[in-house]
Amino acid sequence: MAKEMLISSFKAHCIAELKKVQRTGQPLIVTLRGKPIARVEAIRGAGGPTVKLGSKRGNASIKRDLVKVDFSKDWDLNRVIPSAHR
Repeated sequence: MAKEMLISSFKAHCIAELKKVQRTGQPLIVTLRGKPIARVEAIRGAGGPTVKLGSKRGNASIKRDLVKVDFSKDWDLNRVIPSAHR
C-alpha cells in the first residue's frame, strides 16, 4: 500500500522522502486537503535486471565494412603536382 503525505509535509521533507521511495520502492501519494494530487514512484528498469557493462561482450559480429574511407586524394604524396607550383 502506498504511503500518504500532506503536501505541506512533502514540501518540508521532499529530498528525504524521494530517497526513501527510491530505497524502499514503496510509492508515495501526496495529498491536498485529503485528495490525492500526485503519486511518487521510483524509476525501475524495463521489468528486467539491469545489464552490467561488458556482459554482452562477444555476442556481436561484424559481417562487412561499416565505413569505407579513402583519404588518398587528401595527401600530397599521392597527388601529381603541376610543374608550375614547384
